[in-house]
Amino acid sequence: MCLWNNPSSVFVCVFRSCWVCFATDEDDRTAEWVRPCRCRGSTKWVHQVCLQRWVDEKQRGNSTARVACPQCNAEYLIVFPKLGPVVYVLDLADRLISKACPFTAAGIMVGSIYWTAVTYGAVTVMQVVGHKEGLDVMERADPLFLLIGLPTIPIMLILGKMIRWEDYVLRFWRKYSNKLQILNSIFPGQKGHIGIGCPVPRIPAEASPLADHVSATRILCGALVFPTIATIVGKLMFSSVNSNLQRTILGGIAFVAVKGAFKVYFKQQQYQRQAHRKILNFPEAEEAWTDRQTH
Repeated sequence: MCLWNNPSSVFVCVFRSCWVCFATDEDDRTAEWVRPCRCRGSTKWVHQVCLQRWVDEKQRGNSTARVACPQCNAEYLIVFPKLGPVVYVLDLADRLISKACPFTAAGIMVGSIYWTAVTYGAVTVMQVVGHKEGLDVMERADPLFLLIGLPTIPIMLILGKMIRWEDYVLRFWRKYSNKLQILNSIFPGQKGHIGIGCPVPRIPAEASPLADHVSATRILCGALVFPTIATIVGKLMFSSVNSNLQRTILGGIAFVAVKGAFKVYFKQQQYQRQAHRKILNFPEAEEAWTDRQTH
């Protein structure tokens, strides 16, 4: 592209340059040029072919994705040839299916989770009350009540598992442990170990239980396995009780109480260990300090 420079009365030629391949008009005179955005200067012009290839890389197979200029952020105006009637119908069907599939998959997933919860609730009822008694209860119950009530069983178990009553016991323990001297007599500190009621030299930082990604899986597994554990503990510890429901309830209470006591004791020991920890001197620094003291 040649221009007439009036001030100097010089006839000069200015060649366009592609910002993708850096080729000019002299390199390829048959190439198609395009100015797709608001850029000026050296990034104003680009080959149609180079820009198409660059857009393909950005879209990554999604031809409907929007692409903008990396310099001025102006969105490229991309047009397609008109479609025939058959291709138009097929393209419309493809887009409708693409939009409907995520909602369909979400519905299938929610339905699967719902019916899994219903099945789990029915099995839990038969396990806690007894197989025959559970079947009789569910046969006499209203179907709508079963469809609403059975899925709430695993939800209530998970919510109940999320109640961390041991933390409140630990707070009370740490607040009044010095005043409750009976704790030291029940759990005396042995040689090399830390007593329960020992005063702490510092208050260590404790990690939030929700920050640990493993806690969610532990809560889920513990909540769903709890009815089975309660049934087993009830049969072992309260075999004299005739009612399956009462035996399971007593077994669940006993399991929660014993497990909670051990958990409180274990977490308090970890707390005491963190509070009484010490950081040692680096060996080389210790030796250098000893040499200076001796000399």
